[in-house]
Amino acid sequence: QVQLVESGGGSVQAGGSLRLSCVTSGFTYSSGCLGWFRQAPGKEREGVAVVTNVNTLVYTDSVKGRFTISRDSTKNTLYLQMNNLKPEDSAMYYCAASTGCGARWYDQLARAQYKYWGQGTQVTVSS
Repeated sequence: QVQLVESGGGSVQAGGSLRLSCVTSGFTYSSGCLGWFRQAPGKEREGVAVVTNVNTLVYTDSVKGRFTISRDSTKNTLYLQMNNLKPEDSAMYYCAASTGCGARWYDQLARAQYKYWGQGTQVTVSS
């Protein structure tokens, strides 16, 4: 079965950087999408970044130019490099996997597309 385990969260000042990792097992990259989502207290879970089965990269507008999603097939690991962090980036971050990818960017960033989820890693950015 598919398992996802996140790590790399922490506390950082505004303008700093963090790199999140997600070790995957039981998942074939060619079968679907891998993505990062985040959820702040009182808010809905939001799609942040996605890499598709054909290596298309998708980002929500608020992180474009600051975050980079990537994957390393030799290590079965998904990454999210986060630079120039802002207080509004503070949230619990989750990695997720889908069986198949939507054709449109807004489908690829939608929670309903993903069946498998990690446990989350906390990111806190102070001003």
